[in-house]
Amino acid sequence: MAAKSPVVLILGAGPNIGQAVARTFASKGYKVGLAARSLKEADSTDKQLNIPSDFSKTEDVVNAFAKVKEVFGIPSVVVYNVSAGSFTPADDPFALSLADLSRDTTINIYSAFVAAQQAVSGFAQLPASAARTFIYTGNVLNVSILPRFLSAGVGKSGAAHMIWAAADAYKDRGYKFYYADERKPDGSPKYRIDGDAHANLYWELAHGETQGPWMQTFVTGVGYKKFDTIYASLA
Repeated sequence: MAAKSPVVLILGAGPNIGQAVARTFASKGYKVGLAARSLKEADSTDKQLNIPSDFSKTEDVVNAFAKVKEVFGIPSVVVYNVSAGSFTPADDPFALSLADLSRDTTINIYSAFVAAQQAVSGFAQLPASAARTFIYTGNVLNVSILPRFLSAGVGKSGAAHMIWAAADAYKDRGYKFYYADERKPDGSPKYRIDGDAHANLYWELAHGETQGPWMQTFVTGVGYKKFDTIYASLA
């Protein structure tokens, strides 16, 4: 009997990072589960499962895991590539409504938390040879202030702490957790991000034997690069 193909579940399948990650993993033999609001399940193939999902609803995360497990099996790599942010005046961050903050926090933190819970539950059922990796697509907002982006900063900061805690807690079980943040070579934020660079990094992280630095600041064409953490405003 042929070996069963490994499975990657990508939550948030946008045209840049999400699709690049899907292409990279599919080209290397993975079955791909894609979950996003814009997808149509009818467009699924025998190698790609489309799962319509709204990550402002945590139950949609649970449903995505259940669907991909039913069709392809337990995902050994999970990518949380979803983000939300509501703009505020630069000089009045508390103009943000509680409703908008709550929605954004659900997408940036709560649904990511549920995804990590689901991933860990699955990893426990997979062999040690499986990748067993969870990657959160982040940005610089866990270490910097960007005016008008209060809710996104709250979300990325909370998610980064969660990933840091998970990387430490689960490393002895062989589970890997990463927060990915693309930068310019000088360490400043890169706003026009490179989907293929993310995909290449995610492949490397998923197939590394042990947990690496949980905060994966990286540069296109270079890969991981550690920068001094300077908490500052990007105004």
